[in-house]
Amino acid sequence: MGRCGARAWQELLVLLGGLCMWGSGAQPTPPGPTRSSVPPLKFRLAGYPRKHNEGRIEVFYNEEWGTICDDDFTLANAQVLCRQLGFMGATGWAHSAKYGKGVGRIWLDNVNCAGNEKSIRDCKHRGWGNSDCSHEEDAGVICKDERIPGFKDSNVIETEQSHVEEVRLRAVVSGAQRRLPVTEGIVEVRYKDGWAQICDEGWDSKNSRVICGMMGFPTEKKVNRNFYKLASKSQPKQKRREDLGSRKRLFAERQQLNYRLHSVSCTGTEVHISMCTFQFYRGNSSAACSTGMPAVVSCLPGPLFVTGSAQKKKQRQQQQSQPRIRLKGGAKAGEGRVEVLKNNEWGTICDDRWNLLSASVVCRELGFGSAKEALTGARMGQGTGPIHLNEVQCLGTEKSLWSCPFKNITQEDCKHTEDAAVRCNIPYMGYENLIRLSGGRSRFEGRVEVAVGAAEGDEPRWGLVCGEGWGTLEAMVACRQLGLGFANHGLQETWYWDASNVTEMVLSGVKCAGHELSLNHCQHHGSSLNCRNTGTRFAAGVICSETASDLLLHAPLVQETAYIEDRPLHMLYCAAEENCLSSSARHANWPYGHRRLLRFSSQIHNNGRADFRPKAGRHSWVWHECHRHYHSMDIFTHYDILTPNGTKVAEGHKASFCLEDTECEEDVAKRYECANFGEQGITVGCWDLYRHDIDCQWIDITDVKPGNYILQVVINPNFEVAESDFTNNAMKCNCKYDGHRIWVHSCHIGDALSEEASRRFEQYPGQLNNQIS
Repeated sequence: MGRCGARAWQELLVLLGGLCMWGSGAQPTPPGPTRSSVPPLKFRLAGYPRKHNEGRIEVFYNEEWGTICDDDFTLANAQVLCRQLGFMGATGWAHSAKYGKGVGRIWLDNVNCAGNEKSIRDCKHRGWGNSDCSHEEDAGVICKDERIPGFKDSNVIETEQSHVEEVRLRAVVSGAQRRLPVTEGIVEVRYKDGWAQICDEGWDSKNSRVICGMMGFPTEKKVNRNFYKLASKSQPKQKRREDLGSRKRLFAERQQLNYRLHSVSCTGTEVHISMCTFQFYRGNSSAACSTGMPAVVSCLPGPLFVTGSAQKKKQRQQQQSQPRIRLKGGAKAGEGRVEVLKNNEWGTICDDRWNLLSASVVCRELGFGSAKEALTGARMGQGTGPIHLNEVQCLGTEKSLWSCPFKNITQEDCKHTEDAAVRCNIPYMGYENLIRLSGGRSRFEGRVEVAVGAAEGDEPRWGLVCGEGWGTLEAMVACRQLGLGFANHGLQETWYWDASNVTEMVLSGVKCAGHELSLNHCQHHGSSLNCRNTGTRFAAGVICSETASDLLLHAPLVQETAYIEDRPLHMLYCAAEENCLSSSARHANWPYGHRRLLRFSSQIHNNGRADFRPKAGRHSWVWHECHRHYHSMDIFTHYDILTPNGTKVAEGHKASFCLEDTECEEDVAKRYECANFGEQGITVGCWDLYRHDIDCQWIDITDVKPGNYILQVVINPNFEVAESDFTNNAMKCNCKYDGHRIWVHSCHIGDALSEEASRRFEQYPGQLNNQIS
């Protein structure tokens, strides 16, 4: 059977929860002589991954399904098509086969609708079947999730999608049901109100690879088929119990099997089983799969999700060599901007031709499953540094992205606004069931409550988290565990959210690095609670957000603008008042003498997906009369001079004199300006420039001896404001100081280099002359 034959697809819709949705033409009209000769058009949404109200638009014309090309496609076209599918309208459209490439004819091209047409027939186009497109240009639509009242459609899923996955692995080995993740079991697909099995006749490792990828696992492994055979045989219950006991731990209770699919044939590169070919059992399937048994799959988990000491040891061995690929800027595990290591420098991938096949190679290489989405247009924030690769075209079978064909980038090809990203399938771990929020105004905020004792299989006991030491990093982990994105704030007092009957503190001393998947993975006091204030008002809380800012310093500007100034003390009274000089300045002979200052400019960009706003509102900003401005953050940046072994020999800090949009990228409007007590912040796509000639834009190096040092600048050092990525907040430079002059060079963002290059940087022997190669 073909991939999307009419009747088979109809059953698959019911089976897999709406992977292909059908629509008749416009609203039914009474039959008339003018209509009888023109068969009504049919429409459907297809492709994967998608929701029920979006997808590749396909039209049934001349007894054949086909697609529509994205050339000249507009929102008005999408409005007409969504109405023909039975939705109230469109919210967007997609180009370049976002939902996968269709097959067969491309029926329409250069479609031009005004938006009020009753049918796509009434819009201008090149004519049916007249197209110069390929299926890489198949258009998609995103419709409003609101149906036209009374719209007749034979196969519309009116209910919301269930949270249960459409395909699952059901563990049938004793003890394995409670352990997560489930890595081995019978493959089952959602059917009506229950689950159905797949006959394993002709089942092979390629099919297993697709299932494992959907379940969040990078690879499949061979399964002992005979071990499961007894579970599917019809034999007396007592005899079956004896045999099962001898076969160790298989469940004895007979599972009533309900086969729906057979003859599944995948190539191994599909991201969902619906993209494979298969057949349905028709009518009464009681005699189905007479020579087979339910399909069973066993998967190998990636490093993040392994359990058991032997596997963790193997994981540590694998991690000894640095990977050449990573994800940045994502809120959840398995999602982010794709960055690759080339010539000892991390860089991004341009999104030209970026698709699910290439994204799945990335996901599996990193220890996740296949890709849920291949994201374009810097949807996970813009990267920095070089763009290493363009037009990556994986087949889907490669072990590494570096084995795929790609083009080296030229400067004109791409910008960071085209950085590619991925969302990968990850295993179900159940972490979100161990945490909840209470008392908030929306589901994104509230007092944190955690479940204790649930691991033993008992009914979980809910309790509060001590607010002492609770900050942005801990809140980041809580929001990730909840599946709510990033943290906006971590709150140590929550008296205003006192709406729950949970009053007992059960967790204290929580200290997270920020990357953990669950609060249980962070350091904490365990069962020995140690919290000074155990009242409910001192319980920890969070405000979560789907997006976050991401600040980074423009490293080349620091290198270009660094110089030394000997500044007279009588010009430094205001700076001393704001603690911008080293401690020895207190003992100087004011107002005589001078301080030696290393000055440089700082240009701080917001490359994230949300504006950077100070944590404190305007009502709590501090006015500094001497410099005549408000400080919205006490410490916005740290400036340090370090020895090669990391010892600090001089330091400076900068309060946020004023966070504002100095300049912005093209097409981005400035939003923040400090004048007249204006709002402070940095807009996405803008930067704030602190020039080298303003007060406190320096490090006081009066007491520093000649030598070789590292200049380090850290933005948002206390994690006061949430960001999508804190690892790029530090910038480092090599510098040589001879007592009179200073040479600053090799400036780079802290995580921009390979481990080897970073080691070479730290072990830098120093300059022999003033020629910097």
